[in-house]
Amino acid sequence: MSRPSLSVSEDVALLILRLGGLSLALVHGWGKVVALSSGQASAFVSGVAALGFPLPGLFAWAAALSEFLGGLLVAIGLKARIAAVFAAFTMLVAAVVQHHAFGHLLAAAGWRSVPAETLQAWGNPELALLYLGLFVVVMLRGAGRLSLDGFLGR
Repeated sequence: MSRPSLSVSEDVALLILRLGGLSLALVHGWGKVVALSSGQASAFVSGVAALGFPLPGLFAWAAALSEFLGGLLVAIGLKARIAAVFAAFTMLVAAVVQHHAFGHLLAAAGWRSVPAETLQAWGNPELALLYLGLFVVVMLRGAGRLSLDGFLGR
């Protein structure tokens, strides 16, 4: 079954959306990769361990590479769907496990009482949720014709 082709405006919209992946790669992923490479990421590795992941050094690298390479590949549209899967999973963990997005939702709706200090300690899940949405769209729709894969005829 063939997929309907996108209009030019839809391809441009996907390109603009995918460029958000570049933000994740450069603002969040690159710093983690550099810190891990130079042995300066003990706080990040400790944070991964605190989330309950076994082999926290390995999972810290997986998260950093998922953010950096995944965001970069989505931005340029090279194997974007596969890269989006990894980046989306990392953002799901960040939003739900690290930043307690569900707890924030319950507190904001007034269905759960959460002390202000706890909410502050959890951090803000909004950016992780925004990136998650971006990557889910790319997973479902692909990168479009204005991508490296599109130019290579994939």
